[in-house]
Amino acid sequence: MNTYVEEYTSFMTNVRHKSVNTVESYKRDVTQYITYLADSGIKDATLATKTTILSYLLSMQKEGKASSTVSRTLASLRSFYLFMLQNGRVSTNPTSNLEAPHVEKKPPQILEGKEVERLLEQPNTDDNKGMRDKAMLELLYATGIRVSELINLDITDINIPMSFIRCRGGKKERIVPMGNKACEALTQYINSARTYMLKDETETALFVNCSGVRLSRQGFWKLIKHYRSEAGIKTEITPHTLRHSFAAHLLENGADLHSIQEMMGHADISSTQVYSRMMNSKLKDVYAKAHPRA
Repeated sequence: MNTYVEEYTSFMTNVRHKSVNTVESYKRDVTQYITYLADSGIKDATLATKTTILSYLLSMQKEGKASSTVSRTLASLRSFYLFMLQNGRVSTNPTSNLEAPHVEKKPPQILEGKEVERLLEQPNTDDNKGMRDKAMLELLYATGIRVSELINLDITDINIPMSFIRCRGGKKERIVPMGNKACEALTQYINSARTYMLKDETETALFVNCSGVRLSRQGFWKLIKHYRSEAGIKTEITPHTLRHSFAAHLLENGADLHSIQEMMGHADISSTQVYSRMMNSKLKDVYAKAHPRA
């Protein structure tokens, strides 16, 4: 059965041109599935039925695997058996019409206003790195852009006099306004730090690392964890936390959903409505605790 796996991963790499990480993920899922088949006395993946696959997914759930892991595994097996079907190894696809288990999405992690203030106050703006970090955090909270969008910004994407940034993702582009604090932090970074951090004057990246090249997502992850610790914030913070906080705080202060949707670059309003549901839930909690006849 290992031959099937090698042929499949070769197809995903050389024909479908999937990324290395994606191929490794598919390969791992299919390999674990085939190990399960062998342990169950099924010596060939072509002999598996829909019941076999359901039993495997159920065994994963009993082992305590997250619903997202089970769903991803089913997606990998669908892809694997589609490959097998197209190459005449099986006559039917046993994953057809199988439904992935429901994945319960955790609500977005939101910082309180005071926590955001403490976080943004942490960078030491007496040095170049601190000025850069301050500008990044201020800009992220001011605009709600994704971290991938933040680190991909070029110097030409910033318009400080007009107080906006141009955010590009794939073929889409949007203009997002930014406030005075972000403009001030950016001005200080660009005028006093970025020039000294660059090693090559032709570098277009807005935010660069100590080697003078574009900062990576991993680099930003490390700095935000560091400042969370320095600020004494107990809430776990991810690179997405300031984006969620941006949306929730705008909504809390009267912004409409469609404006927030446009600024965040959500293709579907349902992605933005999660913040509205969170606010309604918060208001209910406040009412239940504060109203004398609740």
